[in-house]
Amino acid sequence: MMRYLLIPLALFANFSVAEPLPRPDHIVIVIEENHALHQIIGNKEAPYINALAQRGLLFTNSHGVTHPSQPNYIALFSGSTHDVTNDDCLAELSGDNLASILLAKGFSFSIFSDHLPQAGFLGCADGAYRRKHNPLSNWKSLAAFNQPFSAFSQDFTKLPTVALVVPDLFNDMHDGTITQADTWLSKNIEQYAQWALTHNSLLIVTWDEDNGTTDNNIATIFVGSVVKPGQSAQQINHYSLLHTFSDMYGLPYLGYSVDQKSISGIWNTPEPSH
Repeated sequence: MMRYLLIPLALFANFSVAEPLPRPDHIVIVIEENHALHQIIGNKEAPYINALAQRGLLFTNSHGVTHPSQPNYIALFSGSTHDVTNDDCLAELSGDNLASILLAKGFSFSIFSDHLPQAGFLGCADGAYRRKHNPLSNWKSLAAFNQPFSAFSQDFTKLPTVALVVPDLFNDMHDGTITQADTWLSKNIEQYAQWALTHNSLLIVTWDEDNGTTDNNIATIFVGSVVKPGQSAQQINHYSLLHTFSDMYGLPYLGYSVDQKSISGIWNTPEPSH
């Protein structure tokens, strides 16, 4: 005699199916400097950035993880600040990072730094370039993936799976004006933004930190065919981005990103087959 176990439907309320994430062919992440959300969104000095936010998805509850700048870059790249608390030029860091885990799975990565004097350069400064804004340079074994922005391919199909783009001190709002950074983005990133809207790709424009407050509320903008335009008030930070990348590409979680959740509710993903 067969017996059946009857389970009340209410018990299934505690179970949820994870939202399917897209796997973009290319992600380009541009990092700006030292400005809070309220200093950028609605600011007439940043017409391009605000237009970009209108075309894409604006996160209104996005946060840096600390102050000053350098540990935020390191956190976004490796899932930890590595106890760095200043902007001093570092010797070398160890452990996995976004580049190493992508490469290990057969994907690709490069960082493109504005006015980096030459590929693989590990100096602390050169003109308006600063190593403190280039987290990959702290892993010398990855020097081959440390490129000047002049190497950023205009044939976007040839870009790496994930690319980090770092404008120089005058083009990232650090020493230059908001307008100057806005113009640089319009000139150098707009063509990729247009392309990402019609291809399986994603542009992320974010900030390392705000202007020094404890809230550390920054603007983060997603643009691409994989994203639903609008705004999201879900709380995210640099570790949330890393967690999301890991889920997109089937990568191990890095450092403190393991404690985060993937960004949800914003994706254009294919309908599941039946």
